[in-house]
Amino acid sequence: MKIDLRGELAVITGGGSGIGLGIAQALVSCGSKVAILGRDSQKLEQASHQLGDQARGFVLDVNETTRHAKVLSSITDTFDHPISILVNNAGNHLKKPLLETSDDAFAEVMQTHVASSFALSRNVIEHSMKPNKKGTILFISSMAAFLAIPNIVAYTTAKAAIGGLVRSLMAESALYGIRINAIAPGWIDTDMMRAAVNEDESRKQRIVQRIPAGKFGMVNDIGNTAAFLCSPFASYINGVTLPVDGGALNSF
Repeated sequence: MKIDLRGELAVITGGGSGIGLGIAQALVSCGSKVAILGRDSQKLEQASHQLGDQARGFVLDVNETTRHAKVLSSITDTFDHPISILVNNAGNHLKKPLLETSDDAFAEVMQTHVASSFALSRNVIEHSMKPNKKGTILFISSMAAFLAIPNIVAYTTAKAAIGGLVRSLMAESALYGIRINAIAPGWIDTDMMRAAVNEDESRKQRIVQRIPAGKFGMVNDIGNTAAFLCSPFASYINGVTLPVDGGALNSF
């Protein structure tokens, strides 16, 4: 049976590249209309062209929370449809020892991953999902949320906080027909990951050796999981963080 998301309107933050674009591709292939959000208008234009007529790009820095309502209103006006899927994928990263991580740098990572996605979710729940008694929200967490990894204290804290945010939002939204879950990707083959490992072959091999599947994941692995979680096939899955990592968490 094929996943059918016709009649849905999805909003994906950070949807112009990487995992966000992979999710957009999966949702479009299942029939959903898709609004991809990001800061780079050129990247969004290229991505929306790649996705086809079912997709549009909208410029938004998720940290500009005062613009959330205006952009979301523009999306619903453009598609003439309420938002029924929200994917909080936009994020940033900070790799520094804890003693070199300033308060401001820590707060910036928390703002992007947690506070901004909370504000966007609250708006979508209030204005689109609760009135229509329907909706799915996905957060993109990370395997780092479950592990003790040095030099990424801000990122790890933010991704771990997403788990609590998912459960809390679910507890207040489930009775309105809204499901809220998270995906925790492992090592996924994206431009960002390749930049981190391609010039360090020994590190790359060490990582692969710790993945029972014996290979890096692909963006479509996350996209297909997102499509499933947004579909009626996952109608009784709510408040969970699902690792998609080729078994890597179980090897640590």
